[in-house]
Amino acid sequence: MPESKPWHGVLVATTLPFAADYSVDYDAYAAHVRWLADNGCHGVSPNGSLGEYQTLDDAERARVVRTAVEAAPDGFTVMPGIAAYGALQARRWAEQAAEAGAQAVMLLPPNTYRGGREAILDHYRTVAAVGLPIVAYNNPIDTRIDLTPAILAELHGEGLIVGVKEFSGDVRRIYETHELAPELDVLIGSDDVVVELGIAGAVGWVAGYTNALPRATVELYNASINRDLDKALPLYRDLHKLLRWDSKTEFVHAIKLAMDLAGRTGGVCRPPRVPLAAELAAKIAADTRDVLAKGYR
Repeated sequence: MPESKPWHGVLVATTLPFAADYSVDYDAYAAHVRWLADNGCHGVSPNGSLGEYQTLDDAERARVVRTAVEAAPDGFTVMPGIAAYGALQARRWAEQAAEAGAQAVMLLPPNTYRGGREAILDHYRTVAAVGLPIVAYNNPIDTRIDLTPAILAELHGEGLIVGVKEFSGDVRRIYETHELAPELDVLIGSDDVVVELGIAGAVGWVAGYTNALPRATVELYNASINRDLDKALPLYRDLHKLLRWDSKTEFVHAIKLAMDLAGRTGGVCRPPRVPLAAELAAKIAADTRDVLAKGYR
């Protein structure tokens, strides 16, 4: 599916493979990026929460971006997450992404300081000065800052952002956002609202379970944005038992476990994440095997 803007389409919030000693397996990560491209995805978004960026040191985090860019085929987007404690750190990560060759970046508000309107505007103004297109990331659950439709419209009106990854879980917001900022691109931010936001006018999906099931989830996305509900709804019903884990605390564990069961490299998580309780792991594994048994890949 051709896309006019690099932040459109299915951009996979990539997991990051670790060796047994918790070192980053960059070769496996590069292979994963290439595999996602080969299976119909439109790009990757490294160094998000699913990529466990909070556990990486600066050298690792920078190398992950370079690895993704080097592995990406022509026309395949790399949109790193550049979340940081404040605007100065985030700006440095934007500069690093630009130097590496990324086409856009994804930016949370300050992720430890519950700032108001002026703090939010300053944050995005500071990072926008680097010059890369910015997709804002609205995750009020984790940041305690809500990028409301009014704030998004103000950010877009100043030319600071081109889109928003919407992770509030409120599927009604896209309508108000489009009323206040008609040209602002809305990207689906949680796997379990793909159809709802797809039919409402989203133009992209920062996807989690696509790490394990790229062909099925790209098919779901395309059916949703094309409003082909005869195709989308049966797919959605079959996949939703997995997709809903993307908005739960255990989302990194769950998606990595699904990758393992699908024959990919999921593997361990870095601390502070510890192995799942046996009962919970069994539940996720059973749901994953059920989806795989239906032929979804």
